[in-house]
Amino acid sequence: MDEILKVEHVVKIYGNGVMANKDINFTANKGEIHAICGENGAGKSTLMKMLYGIEQPSEGSIYVKGRKVELTSSAKAIENSIGMVHQHFMLVPSLTVAENVVLGVEPKKGIKFDKKEAIRMTDEIAEKYNLPVPANEKVEDISVGMKQRVEIIKALLKGAEILILDEPTTVLTPQETEELFTELRHLRDEGHTILFISHKLYEVKKLCDKVSIMRNGKMLVTMDISEVSEADISRLMVGRDVVEEITKEKANPKGVVLEAKNISCMNYLGRKMLDQVSFKVRSGEILGMAGVEGNGQHEILEAIAGMQTVTSGTIQLEQKDITNQSIKNIRSYGVSHIPEDRMINGSAKNLSIMNNLLAGRQNSATFTNKILLKTGKIRETAQELIKEYKVKCSSENQEIGMLSGGNIQKVVVAREFDANPKLILVDQPSRGIDIGAATFIRERLIQLRDEGKAILLNSADLNEVLELSDSLMVFYGGQIVAYFEDTSVLTEEELGLYMLGLKKQSMEEIEERMNER
Repeated sequence: MDEILKVEHVVKIYGNGVMANKDINFTANKGEIHAICGENGAGKSTLMKMLYGIEQPSEGSIYVKGRKVELTSSAKAIENSIGMVHQHFMLVPSLTVAENVVLGVEPKKGIKFDKKEAIRMTDEIAEKYNLPVPANEKVEDISVGMKQRVEIIKALLKGAEILILDEPTTVLTPQETEELFTELRHLRDEGHTILFISHKLYEVKKLCDKVSIMRNGKMLVTMDISEVSEADISRLMVGRDVVEEITKEKANPKGVVLEAKNISCMNYLGRKMLDQVSFKVRSGEILGMAGVEGNGQHEILEAIAGMQTVTSGTIQLEQKDITNQSIKNIRSYGVSHIPEDRMINGSAKNLSIMNNLLAGRQNSATFTNKILLKTGKIRETAQELIKEYKVKCSSENQEIGMLSGGNIQKVVVAREFDANPKLILVDQPSRGIDIGAATFIRERLIQLRDEGKAILLNSADLNEVLELSDSLMVFYGGQIVAYFEDTSVLTEEELGLYMLGLKKQSMEEIEERMNER
C-alpha cells in the first residue's frame, strides 16, 4: 500500500508545561481504515487536532503524500486533503442539507447564493460515493445517522482523502452503525484513508484494517487488526487486564422517589420534545432510557433538573412538587445531575479541580460558616475525592480544563455522587471516555443503587444501558414507546428497532407494565 500520511517525532507541549504527545511516530496508508485507540489522556485527541490544524506541534514533522506540510489551520488541513467529522456535529440546524454541505465553498450566481447549484453539487458528491442525502431538507429535521452522513459528504466535497472520524458511532443505533460501516468500507475501497477513533473495541475489530495504540502520550504500537484480540488492545491501552463486564445482584427497589406525570416540553424552536411522558423511579433501582438522540430522553432529565421548562404536567420528588423550580432548589432537595456535556454544563474549565468539586455545594454547612468558606475542609475533601475517584492530575489546584475527558468526567461524577443525593440523573456517563474510567463509573452506579439511591439513566451506548438498567424505557418522537421490566430479555438489535420507531408497544401495554412495578 502507498503511504499517504506520516507523523515523525511529533511532540506537543502546552503553555503550562503539560506534554500531551511525546515523540509520536505514525504512518497510515492509502485505502485503509486505521483505528487509533487509547485511554482518555493518552494523547489521541491532541494528535488528531494537530492533523486537522486545530493545534500545532511543538516539535516534529507531518507529511502528506510524501510532502512535508504545515497544518496551521483547519483550512490548511483541508487544502492538504484532510477532513474531520467531529463527535459533536458541526452543522447549522436551520439550514438545509445542501446549504450545510457547501458552507465555505458556496456557489454564487452573480453576488447571490446559487441554491440550485448547491443542490446539484450535493447530489453529485452523494451519488459519487453512494451516500444519498435529502439535499432540500433542513438539518434539524433529519435523523442523527443522516446528519453524520452530511458531515462526511461535507468533507468529501472539499477533497478529503484522509478522513478523521471521532467516536462516530456514539449516537447511532446498531442498524445505523452497520450502515455507516458499509459506507466507510466503500470509501476505503475507493482509495480513501479513514482514521477511526473509538473506545468500542468490538467495532474496531469488526471494521478496521490496522490499529495504533497510544498510552501516556506515546504511540505504543501499530498492528494489523488480525494480529490482536479486543483483550490485547485493552491490555495495551491501559497496561493491565481490564474486565469490562459489570456484575450486579438483582435490584430490590423500595418506595417511589420520583414521579413524572404527563410531562410535555418544547425546544427553543417551538418543537415538542416531550409529549405526555409519565413514569416513576424507585429507590434502589436504575431505570434506563434508550432512544436515538433528539427523541426526548435528554430533555426529561433536564426538565427534572430544572434546566428545561415543563409546559404541562408535574414532577414530584417524594411527593413534593418540583416542577419548574430553580436548579438550586431542586439540588437542595437531594437531586444530583451528571449532564450530557461535561464541559458546558458539568464543569467550569478555567477553575481548579477543587473549585469544580465545590460547585453547587458552596452554601453547605460542611464547607461554609455562613461568612467564610472553610478552605481547609474544601481542600481536604477535594484531595479525598481525587484519590477515591482516581483522578489523574498534578494537584487539586490544577485547572480542570487541562485534564483528559475521562478525568473531567470523574470530577463531575465525584461531585454529584458525594452530595448524598436521593435521586441521581445520569446523562451519557461514559460518552467519549476510556474503558477503565467507564468501568469505574458503572461500578459506582451499581454501588449507589445498592445503597438505596434512585437512578435515572440515559445512555447512547446500548451495551451500557442494557447492562446497568434494572428496567428500561424506550423513547421515540418525545414519547415512551416501549417499557421492559427485565432488560435481560432484550438484544441490542431488537432495542434498535424500537429506537427507530419500527416496533412499538401499545400505550395500554406500557401503562400495564409500569403499573405492575
